[in-house]
This record gives sequence, C-alpha cells and structure tokens, in this order.
Amino acid sequence: MEAEEIMGAVEQALSSKERGFVESVDLCINLKNVDLKQPKNRLNLDVTLPNSFREPKIGVFASGEIALKAREAGAEVIDPAELKRMDKKKARMLVKKYDVFAADASLMAQIGRSLGTILGPRGKMPTPIPPGVDPTQILMRLRRTVNIKSKTATIWVSIGRKGMDVRAIAENAAAVIKAVESHLERGWQNIASIYMKTTMGHAVRVV
Repeated sequence: MEAEEIMGAVEQALSSKERGFVESVDLCINLKNVDLKQPKNRLNLDVTLPNSFREPKIGVFASGEIALKAREAGAEVIDPAELKRMDKKKARMLVKKYDVFAADASLMAQIGRSLGTILGPRGKMPTPIPPGVDPTQILMRLRRTVNIKSKTATIWVSIGRKGMDVRAIAENAAAVIKAVESHLERGWQNIASIYMKTTMGHAVRVV
C-alpha cells in the first residue's frame, strides 16, 4: 500500500475537532488467522519511519568520544561504570526513564549480562554504536523508530502528531503497513482491517 492510497484516510482522521493538546495519530492493524499463542507468529519489529514526529528520551551507554558526540546530539549519557552497580530496582528505574537506548558496541556483552533480562522483554536492548562511527546518525534514526508488537490480534502504533503534513503521516503509515505485511506468514491475507485515528477522534477505515 502506497502513501497516496492512505492520504484520504489521513485527511479524514485529522478533520476531528481540536482538543486542548496536540493529539497523536495512531494506526490500528487488525490481524486474522494468526495463532499468537505460538511465539514464532508474534511480531516484534523496529520500524524506521520516513518522517520524525517525536522526541524520545535516549540513553546512551558510552564514555570518551562517543559519549561527547552523543551529548552533542541531544542524548543523555549513562556511565558504563553504573553497570557494575546495577541491581533490579535501578534497572527498572532506568528502563522507565528512557524510551530507547544505544551503546558503545564494546559494552553490549556487559549490558546483556547486567540488564538483558530487564531490557530484552521490553524490546529496549540498545542499538550498538560500532567502533569509529559517529553516533549522531544512529541517534537521528532512533528518533524515527517505532516498535511494533503483536501481543494480541490488534496492533496499535503512533505514526504522527496532529498538525503534521498529511503526506508525511501517510508515508509513515505506509512504512508500518509494509513492515507488518512483510513479516506475516501469509502477508495481506493475515490482515483483517486497518484503521487510523487521532487520540480522541473517531476511527477512520484505511482498508
């Protein structure tokens, strides 16, 4: 499904009355004939959207040059020494504080040992920053990344904010739909319907 096919639904969803806050624009994908009791059928995807619409709080495990550049890019740096002092309570607090993580690749094994059981189930394992790579581009990409999980037959994911350009929202929606469709065993045959709505608006059928 291309962005052009979705723009009508976006315009209709955005026509909802104004609220006292900036509403998000959400996509709802209903699955069919997918046995989610089987772990292999569950989706857990990170999708990089074409257009940014949010400012997630990013925590970066790093020191030295990577830490410096990460701060310059607007992320918060977590001292690797904290990993040695990390208990379950501190780990849970860390997970709640940040929406997404990145880390110096050399720290990934240590992070896995210290935080893997906390970060893994929540889909928050850090994105590795390879040696010699400027983290700026990686952090920019993370700001455009959304996580898609299919715990039930209905998938909800935010794809924009009210006030964004219609095409930008449609392009984000198309990217999510394509990612979900490509990871389903029978593709479109496993999709029952797709809707779009603002936070407090009425659902508009996309397909």
